[in-house]
Amino acid sequence: MVDVHNSATRSKNMKAIRNHGTAIEKITSEILLELGFDFMAQVKEMPGKPDFVLQSHKKIIFTHGCFWHHHDCYLFKTPATRTDFWLKKINKNTKRDKLINQKIVNNGWEILIIWECAIKGRFRLSRKELSTRIEEWIFASCSSAEIDTKGIHIKDIDE
Repeated sequence: MVDVHNSATRSKNMKAIRNHGTAIEKITSEILLELGFDFMAQVKEMPGKPDFVLQSHKKIIFTHGCFWHHHDCYLFKTPATRTDFWLKKINKNTKRDKLINQKIVNNGWEILIIWECAIKGRFRLSRKELSTRIEEWIFASCSSAEIDTKGIHIKDIDE
């Protein structure tokens, strides 16, 4: 399938994609505030510059876009044009994610990954469901978990 945009338009669209301050980060931030948790956002001193750090609970939350981090859900579509380029880029992202997660866990932190599909899209969780899952993870003692359209799942860092 041929790209529907010319290269200048496609380039402009790709440059507009932000790596922080995204809609899924804003919603997660609002939920954490509503739940009464103190957190720091975009902590540059930590591996991977986590989206949210809950220092008092020793917890870290990443909000991942399903395309950029290759989530196995309906929001991830293999690009029809420049497929090799995009798959290499996405695979590099997932390898980097694994290394960062391992460093974080080795330093005694617990990680939650909230996938974009859990927050937006036709199968998203309700805000109440999302809030409940986040809160239960914060008070649980498990090293890593993720939230997607099916709810919360314990996740092995090496996956």
